[in-house]
Amino acid sequence: MSVRKISLFIAIFFAFAVFSAQAQTPTPTPEDETEKIFSEEIKLNILAFDKSGKFASGVTKDDLVISEDGRIHQPSSVRRIPANVLIVLDVGNEIAFGKNKKMTAEAARALINSLQVEDSVAVMQYADKVEFISEWTTDKSSIIPLLKEEKLGQGSRSSFNLALDTAVKFFNKSSLNNRHLVLITDGIDSFNDQKLRESWMKNLLSSDINVHVVSYTTMAQTSINVNNSVLKGGESNPQRVPNEALIIMPQEQQRILTTPRIGSINTDREMIKKRKEQTENLKKSEQNLTKIAEDTNGEIFLPETKDELIIKTRQIAAIIDSSYVVTYVPKRALSDVISDEERIIEVTSKRNGLEIQSKRKLFVAAKK
Repeated sequence: MSVRKISLFIAIFFAFAVFSAQAQTPTPTPEDETEKIFSEEIKLNILAFDKSGKFASGVTKDDLVISEDGRIHQPSSVRRIPANVLIVLDVGNEIAFGKNKKMTAEAARALINSLQVEDSVAVMQYADKVEFISEWTTDKSSIIPLLKEEKLGQGSRSSFNLALDTAVKFFNKSSLNNRHLVLITDGIDSFNDQKLRESWMKNLLSSDINVHVVSYTTMAQTSINVNNSVLKGGESNPQRVPNEALIIMPQEQQRILTTPRIGSINTDREMIKKRKEQTENLKKSEQNLTKIAEDTNGEIFLPETKDELIIKTRQIAAIIDSSYVVTYVPKRALSDVISDEERIIEVTSKRNGLEIQSKRKLFVAAKK
């Protein structure tokens, strides 16, 4: 065979080999693209209890039904894993009534001591600025000594929105699951930065973070009403000294000590106006905190006393440790969203005797 014929044969063989290799490489089809899009998963926490209100073990995919804006979905996975809990402490004094650092520190310690051993905890505080007391650790005994009144910060103002923005970003920089944010706060913000608030709210609702709140708002309003009312109450039946001491005193002194005092009127109009504004701000804050908890499948407690506050923080620990992490594939792909939207996700039980608490709002940003 001539050199020219051999060269031509080699060229034809090489061309055929290249064509065969290209033919064996599959070309993406619309079906492949659809499969890729619908591989998205949405992750959320659910709380599982039996009829007596105790944690329900052994929850499986077959026990649950997921509704997303009324469309039924089946879970892809159900897992029971340790919780990751970020505790945020309000040590600001924009409104100083009804709260103090000693009570806040005690509540934080009660919460940490009530969590499961394997749970991971981080603690943050805020006043004029935001500071971390401890980053993630399962060694809870190392945090407790840091949570004392004299070791907490303080400030005349309250940067609530900055604290929430920092907290959400702190969660989102890691790949943690079963995430819970606990706020011990009155929710008042001194700076009223609406753009910052909108930003952290969207980031929060785009996540699977559950927010639980122990609110000082009720205690603060009560304290304002008692200490700063326009009318100061008198004494209808005063008991200024014990009876056994009273009866041995001269009659004139007995008369003075048992005479009712007449009520007085607070004439400081500026102070009255300020207290009314503070009360209104506390009412709005309570509404905002309630909405945050409701939209993220969390709980809010409004204790009226210090003892109740401690009890409620322990109750939050029990709620956190009743959580499962659930995933599902949305029938409306997140990547198909053409304008920002919110979806309502609710999980219910198919198993008799199993109570599920899981309803949250999911913010989905349009792809740009």
